[in-house]
Amino acid sequence: MNISRKKFVTLFILSGFAFLFVTTSLLGSTGPRGFPKHPDPLLGTASPVVWKHTVSTIILPIKIMLIGPLLLSNDFLQDDPPPPFIAIYLIFYWTILSLSLHALLRKIKMSFI
Repeated sequence: MNISRKKFVTLFILSGFAFLFVTTSLLGSTGPRGFPKHPDPLLGTASPVVWKHTVSTIILPIKIMLIGPLLLSNDFLQDDPPPPFIAIYLIFYWTILSLSLHALLRKIKMSFI
């Protein structure tokens, strides 16, 4: 893994937004958007359509890891903040997460060399 930190963080953030957009668009009930809105649940596991419920259950651990802090702050989502604030919040969280992951992967790689 000879990838720079900056490139790793950028790819992680872009992948995170792509993952949220695709899963919300496919599993949501009100069409494409970047983040679940009412009446869709935050994790998307309450769908009456069987395949949507199954896929939501399978990707649940990934989604919990990607939007974990938003799950803990119910006040933040109930106030219905503007989308840029959610994006800034996620970029900040994902930057910390990706830097930690990059450091961990680098440490694991160095232990095998």
